[in-house]
Amino acid sequence: MPFSYGNQGNGEYGWRRHWGLKLKWTPEHLTPEDLEPLTQTYDTVGQDAVERLDEIAPPPYALAPPKDGNIEGGFKPDGEKRPRRDLYELVQEHASTDDKIGRFWTEINTIPEWVDWEQIERGQKIFFRYGGPAITSLTFLSLLGGMGSGRTVETLDRTGGFGVNVVRRRLLETTQHTLNVHRDLDSIKPGGDGFVNSVRVRLLHTAVRRRILHMAEQRPDYYNVAKYGAPVNDLDCIGTINTFSATVIWLGLPRQGIWLRQQEILDYLALWRYVAYLMGTPHDWMATPDSAKRMMESLLVSEIRPSKASANLANNIITGLAGQAPTFASREFLCAETYWLNGSELAKALAVERPSLYYFALVLGQNLLFMTLSYINRSFTYLDERNIKFVRRAFFKVLLHDKSIGGLGYTTKFNFKHIPEFDKMSTERGLAPADSGAVRRPGIERTALLSLLSFSALAGVVLWCGVRAVAGVVRWVWR
Repeated sequence: MPFSYGNQGNGEYGWRRHWGLKLKWTPEHLTPEDLEPLTQTYDTVGQDAVERLDEIAPPPYALAPPKDGNIEGGFKPDGEKRPRRDLYELVQEHASTDDKIGRFWTEINTIPEWVDWEQIERGQKIFFRYGGPAITSLTFLSLLGGMGSGRTVETLDRTGGFGVNVVRRRLLETTQHTLNVHRDLDSIKPGGDGFVNSVRVRLLHTAVRRRILHMAEQRPDYYNVAKYGAPVNDLDCIGTINTFSATVIWLGLPRQGIWLRQQEILDYLALWRYVAYLMGTPHDWMATPDSAKRMMESLLVSEIRPSKASANLANNIITGLAGQAPTFASREFLCAETYWLNGSELAKALAVERPSLYYFALVLGQNLLFMTLSYINRSFTYLDERNIKFVRRAFFKVLLHDKSIGGLGYTTKFNFKHIPEFDKMSTERGLAPADSGAVRRPGIERTALLSLLSFSALAGVVLWCGVRAVAGVVRWVWR
């Protein structure tokens, strides 16, 4: 649908502050009333395809209230593990024999005319160029801060995928998708890992939507479609793509002292517009930087309304990551990151405890390091290319391949693992361990501290030299 309509009837234009962000509200921004219709629409092409697949190869739970033995990948009563149903492979298998599945397959393999592969490749490199601050932004602003959307959280809350004991693995699986999207050009082209991951996530979203809608038909009190919209609706999906693109560009990186160049902004939006296309998400709003930024601001005003469930899931992310490899960051440091990137107002609304000034100082030290490395590396072609290759290799090893140092340790196919149940209406907030503030091994906090001390010492030397120089000039003048 086009995103050209404005907010007629709302004369409160001009500068305003919302969740700590100062923005200029214009007639081109979208009000909650403008965006509301998108909560009732969704990816019908994907929906039709999965409906046919459910008829051709019914899932183990068969749209009945799931029990442990029904879950894909769970165990049968005799102890034998149930095979998982691979929707992507089923789409490939039946695309040539079924019209609805064939339509889905044709759509994802058709390259839009606005796709420029050279631009897409440049967009991929941006993520690794700013690897440290980019992954930090995605974790603490896009994912954790994104829990502030109380309406969207109603779906996540029912899946159990953000329970404290599984959230770290859930985030690493999301990281697999993110890294494969950015890996190289072949990865995002049809058949590549980034392409396949994007389509698998689209199919997973459809399966979740179908499951919850079916349960809501049986028990309307389970999920209020009129109030929350269809599960994983168009607005939810736009919000997700926004947090991985526009939010990183205009909030995440700048709040760490890094501003992208104009061409980088165009390239990064082009990459994620193509990802949105693959995932069946409306994407016209990403055609220009101005429209993308307006959508980001409109979503901030319309959608960020934290609920109790928002606070539960946000805190589960912090608890699930605290003290874990590869960063071994304390809970206090993770809370400081949350406050720094989301602002005090939203962090408090998510019931994240405010850490001491020491941890804010550590985040400052980390940001100074990120700024120095980012601006130096991008200024020299040789350093830039070497840095991109190094960060790409390091991220895949540390976050995905090597389980011994904190990586995922396997390749996920984004199967429907966390299946909603009638007796599981919400995800509980996990308790933080008593020693969650202790750093068990040297990690990111030591690096941040060394960076802070180094920059403080450098600033001291510069100040001392400046004072000596001024004093020398004064003595010379009055000699």
